[in-house]
Amino acid sequence: MFMGEYQHTIDQKGRLIIPSKFRDDLGDRFVATKGLDRCLFVYSPDEWSNLEQRLKALPLTNKDARAFVRFFFAGATECEIDKQGRILLPANLREYASLVKDVVLVGVLTRVEIWSKDIWNEYNEQANLDHESIAERMADLGI
Repeated sequence: MFMGEYQHTIDQKGRLIIPSKFRDDLGDRFVATKGLDRCLFVYSPDEWSNLEQRLKALPLTNKDARAFVRFFFAGATECEIDKQGRILLPANLREYASLVKDVVLVGVLTRVEIWSKDIWNEYNEQANLDHESIAERMADLGI
C-alpha cells in the first residue's frame, strides 16, 4: 500500500527521484501513465497487470470504455529506476501533468500519483473547501 506525500524536483532532462518508500513497493521497473485530475498515475507491475485485466474485460462496443482505455494506454510508459533512484519521465507525460520543476509524489493505496506542486496545491485548496460534502457523498458509497 502506498501512502504519504513527498516533494521533489524534476531536473532539466526530465529525471525525477522516486522516494525510497515508494521504490521498495514499485520495484526497479514500473508503469507511469496519464492519470485523472492532471496528474500521473504510477503502478507496480502487479497492479498494472490487475488493471490491464479489468480494462480488457470492458466491452469494445462501449464508446466511453474505448475512450478511457485509449487515454490510459496511449500515455503509458515503462519506467526504470537508475542507480540514483531516479526515473526519466517522457516529455508527453511531463507536458500532460504540467511537470516543470517542483513536483509532489503522493501515495494513494495501489498507486503513486505525480503532481505539479502548483496543481496539487490548487487541488487541495478546492478539496479543503468541500470536505464535508465529499464526506457525505462517501457515506453514500458505504465509507
